[in-house]
Amino acid sequence: MTTTILLVRHGQTEWNRIERFRGRYDVELNTTGLEQASRAAKRIANNWKPEIVYSSPLSRARTTADSIALKCSVLVETNVGLIDINYGKWQGLSPVEAKEKWSDQINNWYEHPEKCEIPEGESLKSVQDRSMGVIYSITRKHQGQTIVVVSHTVVNRIILLNILGLGLERFWCLRQEPCAINVIEIEDHDFILCSLNDTCHLEN
Repeated sequence: MTTTILLVRHGQTEWNRIERFRGRYDVELNTTGLEQASRAAKRIANNWKPEIVYSSPLSRARTTADSIALKCSVLVETNVGLIDINYGKWQGLSPVEAKEKWSDQINNWYEHPEKCEIPEGESLKSVQDRSMGVIYSITRKHQGQTIVVVSHTVVNRIILLNILGLGLERFWCLRQEPCAINVIEIEDHDFILCSLNDTCHLEN
């Protein structure tokens, strides 16, 4: 049996547009993000038949998940293990603002993310442990089915790195655009990445 995961990043927020550390702040989708969520929902409904949608509890992910679930006539289940990284003292700041006080840590974030210690925040290893715990759990529960997982750029990148067998030092080598769809298949207990950061549904 082949299990399929459609791993989706949430739509755009104002803090994506102007680049602020979002983390656990509950920033809502902007108008563009709502349109992106609608287009992602239509793409998924036209190409797959998901059994359920799992979502981070933050509203930017949950709104995206709700749009997909409504179009596909399925339920949404929130899972705290899919929540965005805790950026601690950086939350709400731009990278430039954060660098004024935490220059060394910000440099580490962009140059050695696997070693970065975010002040009062969360490590990438912690995000990896909890997010992959969710992936293993829900794939065991839905063997042979298609499921949608809606989360955040940090969480999605780490899940993708893990299934590709790449280390956290490669964090910046993947892109996750707003409402990108990644298709992952599981066969014989192994992951197969079928498509990455697909945003063709957002093109005019």
